[in-house]
This record gives sequence, C-alpha cells and structure tokens, in this order.
Amino acid sequence: MAPMSTPVIEVDDFTMRFGAATVVDHLSFDVQPGETFGLLGANGCGKTTTLRALLGIYTPTAGRLHVEGRPYDPARNSSLGYLPEERGLYKKEKVLEVMTYFGQLKGMPRAEAALWSTYYLERVGLASHAKTRLDKLSGGQQQKVQLGVTIMNNPKILVLDEPTKGFDPINRRLLLDIVEDQRRGGATVVIITHQMEEVERLCDRVLLLKDGRAEAYGTVPEVQDAYGGRTIRLRYAGALPTSPRWRPITAERNYAELELDAGVDPRVVLRELVDADVDIRSFDSSRMSMEQVFLKVYGTAAAEEAVA
Repeated sequence: MAPMSTPVIEVDDFTMRFGAATVVDHLSFDVQPGETFGLLGANGCGKTTTLRALLGIYTPTAGRLHVEGRPYDPARNSSLGYLPEERGLYKKEKVLEVMTYFGQLKGMPRAEAALWSTYYLERVGLASHAKTRLDKLSGGQQQKVQLGVTIMNNPKILVLDEPTKGFDPINRRLLLDIVEDQRRGGATVVIITHQMEEVERLCDRVLLLKDGRAEAYGTVPEVQDAYGGRTIRLRYAGALPTSPRWRPITAERNYAELELDAGVDPRVVLRELVDADVDIRSFDSSRMSMEQVFLKVYGTAAAEEAVA
C-alpha cells in the first residue's frame, strides 16, 4: 500500500436522507492513492448510496464528497471507471461492437478500442462470442463484458460494486486477477463485496457500515484484531475439553475452529489440549477471519441474506 498522502477520495461528514429516513449518518473516510479499499456491510446499510452520492448520482443532504480534490464531474474525471451493481449495456448489439463503441466514448481511437476489446475477450474466454448479441450471453458473460468496458481505458480510479456477484470460483478468480492487474498498474480500487475472502486477498483498508454509520474503519488486520482474539483451526481425534480461554465457532467430529479470548497465547491452548489427551493432527493459529468479523458485526441472518 502506498504511504498516506493526498487522498484520491474524501468523504467528510456525509449524511443522506430520503424523506424521514436517514440512510447514511455523518460518515467520514478517505481512500489513498494506489490502495484497494473495501466498502462493506449488510444489505441496506448505505454502501451503494454512498457510492452514488460520491459519483454525483445523488445530491447529499449534508457533507462533502470529493474525487481528486473536488466534487465528481464525469466530464473532468474521465480517469474513473465505475462498475454499478445494476449492469447496463446495449443488449441488442454485438459484443465487440458495444465494447468498441464504449472505448471510443472514453477517447480511444476505434482501431485501438477494437484491438483492446479483442484481447480482453480472449482473456476472459469470450473470443468466440465477439459477434454474438449481448442478450444472447449468460448473466455472467455479460458481467465480464461490463467489467471490460469499465477498465478498457486503464482508469486511475476503479469503483466496483459487487464485481463477482453470481460467479463460480473459476471465473471469480479470473476477474479478481484482472482487478489486481489494474492495481499493480497503479489504479486505486474501491470495491463493494460480500465475499470476505476477496476482502482478505485484495483490500488494504476497509470500512464496515452498519445502519448508515461507520462500525469499523482501518487496515484489514486492525479490523480483525478489534473484534476478538486469534482463531485456531484444529484437526484432531478425541474429545475437546471446555475452557474459559476459548469458545468453539465450529465443532465437528474431527475439526474445530476456536475463538480465543484477547491476549490468550495459542501455545497455552495447544498445551492444554495435549494435556487433555486430544490427538492433534493439525493446529493453525491466525487472526479472526473477515467472515467471522462480518458475522459478529451483522449477525447470522444478515450474513445469510448477503450471500443469498
């Protein structure tokens, strides 16, 4: 992650009301150049509203939202690429023609846009569909095209709302590799996702929104540490003893995940298990996962709704 410098994105005391409902309440955060920033939360917590206000789609009730030092202006901020949650392309047109057209809108010469699009379609496994109408593609295939349109002029800032929603693991990995390539090329990335493994893999810092307010804000390790001690993943034979030092998160026949109290040394837990005649097959200690943090903050019902 780049050292703290002039933020690419600044949100200061942002409030958004729709009638009597306060959707976002006095929210402040920043995004630094070159980092990947995760905007997280259960459905309805204000994530997409914040993005839409940042991009000028909504007028904020109060507060300041700046991109590169001033309110977002599409005519000036051509270096920003936005992938909305609701995808929108010309579905009656052919894939390559649509991508080339959007490339020209972004200032690329037609031949360059067509060449870039052809390369991208090959990379994402859609080369054989270059002359297929968009409405003949599956939802996931259309999503790949939409991402290509978003990144095709190598924008300095990428704002991605659920970029891998509905993808199988192979295609999710492919798209995340593409996003990571953009970041390695110098792009700043803001991502909304419910996939916590994506957060741990990609994000430098995160903001967890709950009921329109900042519940947690900081680096991924800082947020993990704020919500409890370390987690032990254990494969074993025998009977697990009870202890005031830990709580079982998952306990199956030969596998368990234990949440340690803050300050408990995992080596003490290992000794306690051995002394209780537990046959240890594997023992791994790590920070609490972001999935576990999500469950702690939003509860099981909200987590299940998020991944539904």
